[in-house]
Amino acid sequence: MRPFKYTNARDAITAAKLQAENKQAKFLAGGTNLLDLMKEGVEQPNELIDISRLDMANINYVKGDNGKKFLHIGGLGKNTQAANHPLIRKNYPILTQAILAGASAQIRNMASNGGNLMQRTRCSYFYDVNMPCNKRVPGSGCGAMEGFNRMHAIFGWSEKCIAVYPSDMAVALSALDATVKVSAVGGMERAIPFNDFHRLPGEHPEKDNNLGPGEIITAIELPENNFADHSYYLKVRDRASYAFALVSVAAALEVQDKKIVKARIALGGVAHKPWRALAAESFLVGKEAGTASFEQAAAAEMKNARPLEHNKFKVELGKQSIVLALETAMNGKKSW
Repeated sequence: MRPFKYTNARDAITAAKLQAENKQAKFLAGGTNLLDLMKEGVEQPNELIDISRLDMANINYVKGDNGKKFLHIGGLGKNTQAANHPLIRKNYPILTQAILAGASAQIRNMASNGGNLMQRTRCSYFYDVNMPCNKRVPGSGCGAMEGFNRMHAIFGWSEKCIAVYPSDMAVALSALDATVKVSAVGGMERAIPFNDFHRLPGEHPEKDNNLGPGEIITAIELPENNFADHSYYLKVRDRASYAFALVSVAAALEVQDKKIVKARIALGGVAHKPWRALAAESFLVGKEAGTASFEQAAAAEMKNARPLEHNKFKVELGKQSIVLALETAMNGKKSW
């Protein structure tokens, strides 16, 4: 690990100003991903700006400018606090399920909600500084493209990068139509729709998201919905714990008289960002809730997959996972 300067930020405005002035500086919250990357030599910031003590951990309902209620989840609250909060367990159980499916209890106790969204890919070629990786060193090439790409993307990849995004929490937030609240230099604020927050690799895989210099995630907001009774997070992985998803599915349905009024489906482990299954969602609206409709929706989504040499199995796995997640959501099963 290379030497770096440590700065303890007294408030969000100061932290934003410091990072905007020093593009090599990184914010430090829980540090569960950043410190690992620094130890491996993947990240080499010359300054860490500690924001962990800032007062941004509350979880409560607030009214938006349009008068509608949103659940405010503080960006510096811990993953464990979010997963176990009564308002989330009752009204957004899919988020609790997703958080509990990720990492270990020790990591969830340290990791911040905002930091969870900022974590970087776990692609082995990204972590190995002896291998080419356009995400780590732009222009160096993608070792995974011709290498062992079993864990890699089947949607949205480019010739520059085929890595996948690792967060479970973010997949649920995508399905819940979350908004990311951001504070910047001078106290300026903006709201980013969740599905615009992370990026596909395109020509610039080194850019994971659409945050600007000095911008800090202050909160995540969730709109009210009617998905609580019919939602489920399914994670398919090589072992039962502490493993990243081969495919994951966040499925949420609003059903009236056995007909699907609204459907939200997001996939993990298949793209550079949480992948909204828009084709499947569109197909399901107005259909009778049942296996036949779920199978057709899954087929409609997965027909656009572009698998690589070693991950062709993800196409069929994705179909079956979507169907199982929707069936379980329809049955109202909880997983904690």
